[in-house]
Amino acid sequence: MAGLLEGILTSPVGRKVAAKAGLAEPPRLRRGRVLPAGPVALASLPGGGIAAEVLDAVGVSPVEPLLDLPGNRTDDEKGRPQPPRYETRPGALVIDATGVREIAQLELLRQVLRPVMKGLEKSGRVIILATEADAVDGLEAKAVAQGIDGIMRTVGKELRGGSTANLVLLAEGVQASDLVSTMSFLLEGRSAFVSGQVWRVAPAKTPVEGPASDKPFTDRVVVVTGAARGIGAAIARTFHRDGAKLVVVDIPAAGESLAQVANELKGSALQLDITAPDAGARIADHVARVHGPEARIWAMVHNAGITRDKMLANLDEKVWASVLDVNLAAEMRINEVLLDHDRPGALAEDGRIVGIASTSGWAGNKGQTNYAASKAGVMGLVWAMRDELADSRVTTNGVAPGFIETEMTGKIPYVQREVFRRTNSLSQGGQPVDVAETIAYLCDPASSGVDGQVIRVCGQNLIGR
Repeated sequence: MAGLLEGILTSPVGRKVAAKAGLAEPPRLRRGRVLPAGPVALASLPGGGIAAEVLDAVGVSPVEPLLDLPGNRTDDEKGRPQPPRYETRPGALVIDATGVREIAQLELLRQVLRPVMKGLEKSGRVIILATEADAVDGLEAKAVAQGIDGIMRTVGKELRGGSTANLVLLAEGVQASDLVSTMSFLLEGRSAFVSGQVWRVAPAKTPVEGPASDKPFTDRVVVVTGAARGIGAAIARTFHRDGAKLVVVDIPAAGESLAQVANELKGSALQLDITAPDAGARIADHVARVHGPEARIWAMVHNAGITRDKMLANLDEKVWASVLDVNLAAEMRINEVLLDHDRPGALAEDGRIVGIASTSGWAGNKGQTNYAASKAGVMGLVWAMRDELADSRVTTNGVAPGFIETEMTGKIPYVQREVFRRTNSLSQGGQPVDVAETIAYLCDPASSGVDGQVIRVCGQNLIGR
């Protein structure tokens, strides 16, 4: 019956009926290393200036933004004043609000935002740079910093056509070169399913000069667990596209699929239960054996995870423990081994660690107490490791996927699945590559100023922040 209903609603006639009922076809998102087709408008507000330097480093020549001022408006056919229109729809609006400190200055954001709310090209971008609240003085300045956050989140929900809005907070001392990888990611299609998000960029732990590279992982070893299918396989493929040497890891039962992924990507496969006490040592030994004793892991991506969903009233200690062990405890044990940089095949001294959280970890989810605990734990681990490794060049970050179209989510009943798809600002589920692109951005050699951050890849899901 569910299959029949899905067939009807996805037919040409069914799509028209759904559109009339308010379920229009979701917009097609721009993906990959593709910049916007239209011009990039730059609004450099008083006290700003760094965004112009960043765009220059990215190779983008911005245009002046239009301002919604009374003298710039024109009346429509009903005599209602309308904001000015761009002659060519801009592909992005970048707002440099790093110098905004006063409530009255928030009006400047309104002035530059109103003309693009209905004027961006499809899959456009609104990117706001601001100074984090901890780096400004005074009650008003700190309140304004949070006010910018609220503006961005609301803009993300009001934009149309697959466009996104995000806010990057700059820590004290950040240079333009520290922001190149972040600006490139946000402008390009790689950030297609990232919207309504806020994250922090600090001065680079390992500065990288020059333009962003489309092969940032050339000759670098990347290890991905849970890589036999789905999101894990997409992560491996994305790193391969960007030049990495892959080590793909999964359980022995997935050995055939794992071997296919490894062969496709000219990498090596390691069949491994990551909950084994010696899992970290076996990963390091495999890297040293395949790539040589001097080789080190550039990026360790902890993608492997399981669900064992039950209402808490029906959840016994065995099911509880299995999820926490795979999703959280195993990651901690592996990290402890790989952070011994002197060990052959361990993590590089300036390497990357990425964990996979979930929107369930942000907001909880009925029937997923164990899973939510494990994924919230991954976020806590990211934040704690940022502090513990503050004096090292290693960065630790996380991604929190929302509803992603995978083989597993494809088994959810159609109506329930459609509800999950529609409960975000982009009105659709994400693709595995959306998670992969965000992880690759965090692991980029030029992203060493991004540390201790958890980025939701959820299309601005309506649950959580």
